[in-house]
Amino acid sequence: MTSMFSSVKMGDLTLKNRVFMAPLTRNRAHNESAVPSGMAKIYYAQRASAGLIISEASQVSPMGKGYVGTPGIYDETQVRGWKEINDAVHAEGGKIFMQLWHVGRISHTSLLPDNQKPLAPSAIRAQAQTYTESGMADVSEPKAMTEDEIKQTIADYKHAAQCAKDAGFDGIEVHAANGYLIDQFIRDKTNQRTDNYGGSIENRARFLFEVLDAVLEIWPAGKVGIRLSPTGTFNDIADSAPEETFGTIITKLNDYNLAYLHMVERFPGIGADNKDIKIIEDLLKLWNGFYIANGDYDAMRAQDAVDAGHADAITFGRPFIANPDLPKRLEIGAELNEPDQDTFYGGGKEGYIDYPFLEDSEAA
Repeated sequence: MTSMFSSVKMGDLTLKNRVFMAPLTRNRAHNESAVPSGMAKIYYAQRASAGLIISEASQVSPMGKGYVGTPGIYDETQVRGWKEINDAVHAEGGKIFMQLWHVGRISHTSLLPDNQKPLAPSAIRAQAQTYTESGMADVSEPKAMTEDEIKQTIADYKHAAQCAKDAGFDGIEVHAANGYLIDQFIRDKTNQRTDNYGGSIENRARFLFEVLDAVLEIWPAGKVGIRLSPTGTFNDIADSAPEETFGTIITKLNDYNLAYLHMVERFPGIGADNKDIKIIEDLLKLWNGFYIANGDYDAMRAQDAVDAGHADAITFGRPFIANPDLPKRLEIGAELNEPDQDTFYGGGKEGYIDYPFLEDSEAA
């Protein structure tokens, strides 16, 4: 039996447990500068007992922004803000990766420089909404990226990877899941291009692998992970043959010797049917490396997944929002704080840095 609370070697790092913190958008960064707020330093340091923290998704450029109040990782002020956070996490004995993000078509013109149209592989508007300064709004119609814009975006990922390194992160995760830009290139519902970035699976995956090649010029492979969501439909995404599409991608990913593959197996509140579960199981048979599972896991399901060899570690999302000391609570079977969904996105310290630790609850 492999304990969830035993140390584990992942890529170039040794981590203190297998209870990882999932990337969690909280919309509390300074909106104009995209610099993380001062509260974020407290928030992340509080959760440093995780085996690994994967940061909230952070846009690699101003054109990568899709929601109000999300942080960036492309200029010096953002680097300084993140460095303070990383120093605080490290002071508490934690490890933290930066999740690199470009939302593609899941954006609104009001969020982008000069009210430009969002970028996407094809000019197909998503049936989705985003969070703007005026509240929730339908996403804007995107424009199909030119090859020059694709090259520039790949350069943006490389620059962001360097910024993450300068900020003192322990590694990076390339966000290729949940219907955002890289996922939009991968899936045939959103990619209807006829050039070298469309058509065949190999062409649709080209953007992903060119991004990986770019960030690997900055980081060693043992400090780079990738997140995929092969069966996900979030943000109006789909593929006609997900097992074939992602099977091709995962097979090629094996050649990269990355730190890990992180997959969204299911979304909170959305049941995964047997077909989806089988697709994930079949895809994992192709993967040769460290695997992080994500998808509405509780303590028992997580331990069972590790015991069975299904996963090497589990990322927890909402439980980490409400329980800064989640690994300790899970290990001793303590009661968990309930998350307040009304404070998930935006706002101040309430529902962000004021959830009690176990000792605070016992002393009350």
